[in-house]
Amino acid sequence: MSSFCGSLSFPGLDPSILNVLSSAAAGARVAIVGGAVRDLLLHRVHRDPWRGLLDLDVVVEGDADRFVRRLLATSGVELRHLRSHGTYRTFEIDLLLNGTPLLLDVATARAETYPVAGGKPEWALASLEDDLGRRDFTINAIALVLSQDCVTTQLLDPHGGLHDLEERCLRWLHPNSLRDDPSRLVRAARYAARLGFVLAPSSLDQCRNVIQQWPWLSGVEGLPGLGSRLRMELTLLLEREPWHQALQLLQEWGGLALLDKGLQGDCRWRRRLHWAYRFNLSPLVALVVGATRPVELSQRLQLSPGDQLQINALFLLRERLQSALPLPESPSQWCALLEAPGISPEAVALAIAAGDSPRSPLLRWWLGWRHIGPSLTGAELMAREDLSPGPAVGIRLRQLRAERLDQFPLR
Repeated sequence: MSSFCGSLSFPGLDPSILNVLSSAAAGARVAIVGGAVRDLLLHRVHRDPWRGLLDLDVVVEGDADRFVRRLLATSGVELRHLRSHGTYRTFEIDLLLNGTPLLLDVATARAETYPVAGGKPEWALASLEDDLGRRDFTINAIALVLSQDCVTTQLLDPHGGLHDLEERCLRWLHPNSLRDDPSRLVRAARYAARLGFVLAPSSLDQCRNVIQQWPWLSGVEGLPGLGSRLRMELTLLLEREPWHQALQLLQEWGGLALLDKGLQGDCRWRRRLHWAYRFNLSPLVALVVGATRPVELSQRLQLSPGDQLQINALFLLRERLQSALPLPESPSQWCALLEAPGISPEAVALAIAAGDSPRSPLLRWWLGWRHIGPSLTGAELMAREDLSPGPAVGIRLRQLRAERLDQFPLR
């Protein structure tokens, strides 16, 4: 174990924040931990990936409730939102400190064990050192222990994280790190892409061993908690990180096999994601449709009902294209096919992103045909052709639209 005790300054972290947190500790052992300390040591400001606010993880030995009460009673602290999780005795706090927005995740120090690989951990109250030992990487297992005098600061580094920061190396904390939570591999790809770090050789060996033994690669399902964690990590990777580099690393490590064997051998994910961003589609949905069994993967990852509906609509579109052979020969016939019930614009965009054939009419529909209406409005049509309101008006408007569409070339 290595540690440092002395006067430290961290660019980007207002000393008043440390003073307030130290005062709220009131004799308890309190520390800033995790990514915030890692980024401070790298001279970066740790921010929440979604809101861009300063984000600190705080661990309290013993009574975290008491720490939170004292913190919120401190002068200059204005609470904006508080959410507690009684199961793990943790708090998510959104506050203003002297007018500056700050996000705090406050947790009671605990130790964890995983009876089932990738399952829900069992936990018990423990020391700060034990809490650091439950984390993912050595570089995230460094603690900035707050002092009562608000002058001296102790860096607690029981797992060699400072050395790995210097070497720009990602190293699992212990031999079962990835077995306990395979979503950590996606997190490793995120950090490696963002920070320019490499995965330690021993950690890469652990990665390969876990992937070879992973249950659902043999058709065994389950572990909904892990599916949710994988989805959250993938969402962050695709929406908040250099996703090209991160997915490339994940594939090089064999990690896409944790999602689906087909994705591990997929060479078209760059194309799908490029078009997904261009069409404002969910990048995670665009990734999933390249799997061997996309529907099953979407369920395992617990994608939203809307995302799962898009995937189902894509397969319905493919079925209808297959059953429509020979394919339509006019723009109006294509519109009738692509605008039939059950087919959504997003499904057509996904088909284009996936490189489905025939590409040209799908793209023409997306870019132009779907926006073309009839040459007359309903009111104009009734006045011109002396029609009364009713189904006949709709039929005639569809005819006018078809006539207008078919003035455009199919190719």
